[in-house]
Amino acid sequence: MKRAASGLLVVLLTVGALALGAPASAATGTPWADWSAMTGSGGAYTGSVQIASPELTAEYTSDSRAGSVGVVSGASVWLSAATDVGAKYGSSRDQQYLNLRPRADSPTAPSETTYSFSRPTPTRNWTFVLGDIDADQVRITAIGPGGNTLTAAELGFRGGFNYCAPGLAGKPSCTGDAADVPTWDAATTTLTGNATATDTSGAAAWFEPNARISSLTFTFTRRAGFPVYQTWFAAITRTISGTVTDTTAGGPSNGTVVRLIGADGAALGETTTSTDGTYSFPDVLATDGYRVVITPPTGKTSDEPARAVDVTSADGTADFAVRDIVPVPVSGTARDQHGTPIAGATVTLDGQRSVVTGPDGAYLIDDVPVGTHAVTITVPDGYALVSSPSPFTVADNDETPITGRDFVLQQLPSLSGVVRAAGSGVGGVVVTADGPDGAMQTVTAADGSYSFPRLPSGDYVITVRAPEGSVVSGPTSRSETVIALDVTGVDFALARFGSVAGVVSDDGGAPHAGAIVTVSGPGAPVTLNTADDGSYALGDLAPGDYTITVTVPDGYTGAAPLRRTFVITDAGELIEGQDFVLTPAMVTPTPTPTPTSKPTSSPSPAPVGTDAGALPATGAEPLPGLGVALMLLLAGAISVIVARRRRA
Repeated sequence: MKRAASGLLVVLLTVGALALGAPASAATGTPWADWSAMTGSGGAYTGSVQIASPELTAEYTSDSRAGSVGVVSGASVWLSAATDVGAKYGSSRDQQYLNLRPRADSPTAPSETTYSFSRPTPTRNWTFVLGDIDADQVRITAIGPGGNTLTAAELGFRGGFNYCAPGLAGKPSCTGDAADVPTWDAATTTLTGNATATDTSGAAAWFEPNARISSLTFTFTRRAGFPVYQTWFAAITRTISGTVTDTTAGGPSNGTVVRLIGADGAALGETTTSTDGTYSFPDVLATDGYRVVITPPTGKTSDEPARAVDVTSADGTADFAVRDIVPVPVSGTARDQHGTPIAGATVTLDGQRSVVTGPDGAYLIDDVPVGTHAVTITVPDGYALVSSPSPFTVADNDETPITGRDFVLQQLPSLSGVVRAAGSGVGGVVVTADGPDGAMQTVTAADGSYSFPRLPSGDYVITVRAPEGSVVSGPTSRSETVIALDVTGVDFALARFGSVAGVVSDDGGAPHAGAIVTVSGPGAPVTLNTADDGSYALGDLAPGDYTITVTVPDGYTGAAPLRRTFVITDAGELIEGQDFVLTPAMVTPTPTPTPTSKPTSSPSPAPVGTDAGALPATGAEPLPGLGVALMLLLAGAISVIVARRRRA
């Protein structure tokens, strides 16, 4: 949906989207994502996408060039329910998608669009779809939460299709060939359009990753034409619900606080039970690893305050029961040195009975018998125990609750920094910390920040790995020592690769194919041959000073200019218009031979008294003077004889 007439459609849709802002959010429960309005300008766009609330959201950055890019409503272009992806996630009609382009319309200037997820993605039941991949190609790179690069198998390629093909098209005006689908190269994780790089409509492919992803990058390259590509996201969601019953009162527990905890331990939502004791968390990602935790009302406790829930295949249910606290109860909290609650820590009474601290860091053990007792805590990873409560005694016939049996833990220090390029944070960059316990990796967030929390004391080497299209500017590693305080400001800088392009032609404007162009600079010189249209281009140029030289071909005397210079900075410029004009050699024509003729003598001046205007004799040798006199006398005699005969 791009070039010529189809290109006009995209332009109109995009202009409308940019002028009016992002369309209204999709209906609650739809699998298809909602996009924020894209901000920024060509070469520096940002935005966000909410695939499923609250778990699956991402911030993205893109260096796509301007023109026909932005969030599109999906009212005129969509994936019908007849497509394979539509059969699972439903039609995307009236659901948003994103249009982007390469960095420049050159095979050596791809755009990079990186999605940094707020938390790692699930391993099933979500998809991304790339559309309009015909005269273009896109390489897909995904980084896991541990800094690992996902394999092609983990990216979960599900197949190519043409959403405009007969039987699949969502509208009559969308026409395409069912055989016109992109080709997936697992070795390079690259999706490539048709072999002839012909601008067509509807070529698409869909993926369902089966490994967790922290950042996802699309490197989009023009092969021909006016390239624009489309991106959709979708996810299956479920509902988690249940009932909290008060077994002591024999009825529902109204107003009980219920929390939803994700697989990473983060709180995803909170609600309270209604008058009938029910609660619900709708639109939860269809995956496993959830925990539902209740906080019993005052004077109540629960023997099982947390339940695991798996909603991979169906909606989930988690029911709870609360009861009156049986004397004598013992309670307290677990907090760090800053007063932050520590949830999920195990507290044990006399080495036998254990409970787990709730989201507020609190714990309670009731029905503690008469006698002297002690509570201990299992210190979570990344913490050190600062203080614990002393033993306590439950007296005979004393039902007074024992409170304030608190634990204080110290959170071990963290090490953090930011990875920037041209002054802006870069998401999806892998950072490694090699320390006393070995190497660990993390991935930068959308703003370029990273952190290694709760590190044991020791010496560390922090290393950054430049992503595709970039190179580290300055040191790639830094040595740091962690003792007691947080270590901050361990920053790194990246530089973008640049590119150069131009045309070689003759002085009449005709392109010159096969001309030799040499680009010299950082690294070995690179020699290029111009294409049929006289163009040349070179990408992946590291920052530095460069020289371009054209070799004057046979039949030419020179070029204007013969040499050019340019500079690539850390911003990774696109240097275009580096053109050369060849001067054809001047061909001197071979002269035509002059016919050979006898030389002529110069005429003598006319004697005084003769006709000075008479023409000199030409073409014969002049007679001697005597001969001339005799001829004159003979002519006179003949004239006299003729005259006499006429009178007679």
